Order: sequence, then C-alpha cells, then structure tokens
Amino acid sequence: MSVFLKLGRIFFGIFSSVGEIVLFFVDCLKYSILDKFYPKIFLQHLIKIGYNSLPVVGLTSIFTGMVLALQSYTGFSRFSAESAIPNVVVLSITRELAPVLAGLMVAGRSGAAIAAEIGTMKVTEQIDALKTLSTNPYNYLFIPRILAGIVSLPFLVFVGDIIGVFGGYLICTEVLNFNPVVYLQNTYNFVQFLDVFSGLVKACVFGFIISLIQDLHILLLQHSNVIKLFLSSAQILHIVVISLDLLISIDVIINIFF
Repeated sequence: MSVFLKLGRIFFGIFSSVGEIVLFFVDCLKYSILDKFYPKIFLQHLIKIGYNSLPVVGLTSIFTGMVLALQSYTGFSRFSAESAIPNVVVLSITRELAPVLAGLMVAGRSGAAIAAEIGTMKVTEQIDALKTLSTNPYNYLFIPRILAGIVSLPFLVFVGDIIGVFGGYLICTEVLNFNPVVYLQNTYNFVQFLDVFSGLVKACVFGFIISLIQDLHILLLQHSNVIKLFLSSAQILHIVVISLDLLISIDVIINIFF
C-alpha cells in the first residue's frame, strides 16, 4: 500500500508542477498583452543573458567542433570515409550540439544569476514594494527576462553554429591536411536551411524554458521554510539542475517526434 501512496505523491507532484508552470505562463501572457511593457528592462536583460554569454558559448562551440572533427576522422578513416567529415560536423553542430550546449551554458550561467536576483528580491520584499508602487512584477521582472531568453538563445546558437563549424574547419585543414576549398564546398553543399532553422527553433524553446523555470521556481520558494534572508548555493544549484534536466528531456522529445 505504501508503494501506491509514494507513486501517487510522485504523480500528483508532477501534475501540480505542470499546472503551476501553465498558470504562470498564462499570467505572463495575459499581463504582456494587457499591461505596460518596459523596453529598457528588456534590453538590459538581453545584454545580460545574450551578449554576456557569448564568450562561454563561443569557447564551448569551437572546442566542440574541433573534438567532433577529430573523433569523426578517427572513426571514418577506418573504412575510408574521410570525405563525410564536413557533413557530419555541420549537421551535428547545427541540428543538435549548438542548441543544447548553448542552452546548458546559459542555464548554468545566466539561469543561476536570474534565480539569485529574483530570489533576493523576493525574500527582501522588493517584489511587494513594486506592488505598492502600482508596478506589475510580471511586466517589470518576469516578462522581460522570458522575452530576453527567447530572443537571445537563437542569436547565441547561430553564432555557435558558425564558430563550431569553423573549429572543425581548423582541425581538418591545419591538422588533418584536408583541402580548405573542398571542405568548405562540401559543407555548403550538404547543409540545408531546415538544419539551421530546426536548431534555432530549439533555441527559442530552450530560452523560454530556462527563463520561465527560474522565475517560477523562485516564486514557489516563498512557501518554503528553507528560505531565510538569501538563497543558499544549494537552492540555486537545485534550480539550475531542474532547468538542465528539462532541457535535455525536451531535446530528446523533439528529436523523437520532430
């Protein structure tokens, strides 16, 4: 009997979390249409989430492209298929690796910053102060962050696509002695618009999820007895891990069905 009780709690917890996410999204959508928008706040978060994440996304992408080219050469050289390396690199980067790695980097870097900032504002009652000043917290705090995540992630992924393919190009031409012209020609002829577009769509979904989960989870912590005057590092890590798990799970679902 205790087993069924535990399973019931798990399922009710899952459905409760999904319901809270949906209600929070509906509130954000409603207030974004009916209430005031703050473009200056949106641009500030666009710089924080997008521009400030460029170095870590760029470094991750270029080394990923290099390693992918090297390992592909190790495998393909065993059955004389080295000419397929440019195709594998560009497809792997644009369709899968760039969106996932950019999402993970932003969730770990900007996601933690969002969680810490919103959590500090919550426990120090700054959000309540906004309400007393007739400022909607959804429009001032949450909606600009969500929109910034949706807009900035595709930009980061597009830059990551270019840098990742360039990393593979460097390894193949400088280390593996590929012909640069042939490599670029194979890459250009093989990649399609849908390959790049699917990665950008994934990036929009990942940016939305990262921003939404960070904001929502902090609001839910107001009901917890664990919060004191500030968020502990363990709580921030817990929020980031939830975002990473969701990103990977949704990526698997997208790849299976689409």
